[in-house]
This record gives sequence, C-alpha cells and structure tokens, in this order.
Amino acid sequence: MLAPLAARYGGRRVVIPPEPDGVVRAMPVVLRLERPPAPRTPVLEAAAAAALAVCLDPRAQPGGEWHEAVQTWVAARIRKIARRARGAHWDAVQDLPGVTCAVDGAEARALLPGPVDEVPKVVSRLQIGGTDLEPDEPGDPPPGTPVIWVNAALELTVGKAAAQVGHASMLFAAAFGLTEVPRFAVRSAGVDRWEQACAAVERGAAVGVQDAGFTEVAPGTMTCIAVAP
Repeated sequence: MLAPLAARYGGRRVVIPPEPDGVVRAMPVVLRLERPPAPRTPVLEAAAAAALAVCLDPRAQPGGEWHEAVQTWVAARIRKIARRARGAHWDAVQDLPGVTCAVDGAEARALLPGPVDEVPKVVSRLQIGGTDLEPDEPGDPPPGTPVIWVNAALELTVGKAAAQVGHASMLFAAAFGLTEVPRFAVRSAGVDRWEQACAAVERGAAVGVQDAGFTEVAPGTMTCIAVAP
C-alpha cells in the first residue's frame, strides 16, 4: 500500500506533489482532547501511529474494502486535517471507518481518507483551531525506538504537528519497508538535535517531511524528521 511513497521519495527529503485529478483528498485525524486533555507528546505519538495504521490495515490492502480510497490518496498528496473531539463527539467518530490508537492515556483516530468536500457531518462539525497543548517533558526516547523529531523553532500547534507526524510515520514506513506499526517516539528538536536529524536524512538513515505550506509554515519548510533507531 505504501509502495508509491517508497518509489517517490526513496527515503530522502519529501516534496508532496499536487493531486493529479484536481480532487483534494485528506485523511481526518481526530485527537481525543478531554478536559483536562492528555499531554502533548502521547497525543502526537497516537496520531503518528493511527495514520500509519490505516495504511497497513488489512482492509487497505488489495481486495480490501478500503483499498481504493487509500491507494488513491497515497498516490497523490497525503494531506491530513486534524480535529479535536471529546465525550459524545469522540464516541461518534468511532463508528466511522478508521483506526484508533492509544498511547499512555492519549487517543487519536485516523479516518479513511477521501475528498475534503465529502467529509461526514459528524467530522466536519469538529474543529482544531484555537486548541493547543503546552509542551511537556517526556524524557529520552526508549532505546530501539524510531523517533520523529519535530522542529521546535517552528512552534507548531498541536493540530499541525499531529498532521506532520502522521506524514512522517507513513514516509518512514515506506522508506524502511515496515509492515507493522511500531511504537514511534515523538520529541521536540532544538537547534543542535535538528541539525543532527537533518544530517541523518542526508545519510539515508532518516526521512524528512517538507510541508506544502497551506497553513502555519512556508512551502517547503522541513517540519519533522523520522529517524531510524
């Protein structure tokens, strides 16, 4: 399912192309943000896992009921739109096609991608604007864990960061031939750590995500880098 990404990017820096048929498609990624919400880091780790889980789900493979929708989306721009939900709204999105992942008490559900103008009402009513989570202190990544480093200098909102780490988990899986969803660690990278991650991209030991620039950052900005353990 991720073969188009592996062929297109080859594990190097990513420039996401436009949709060839002009239809804008996106994967909704719904973050469960109750009151009080879970910490920022596990929320982002759950989002990274959920986005990849949809792609590696048996239903997304050839012959599966999700295959056409996922294949069409993966072959073009892997756009994601993050939204927040709590309580009954969170329960409602569980009935839509997708995969929920939980990390240390945080949950995110990635839904089947499709045209942005055909999003179910239960999703379109959900918003992410005006929502953010304070930085937390998750500590060092566990040994042997792939790490998605988020460029701290960009000060991404939690919604933007959730979409970007979702890109990173998919591109990492494509570049390194993963068939199962690993436990990704998401961490914020200061200047020195970011330079190290960029060097890993150049060596082929990591995959960088360059944003299309629709929101928050300029086109071509490197937002996050997934590094092999």
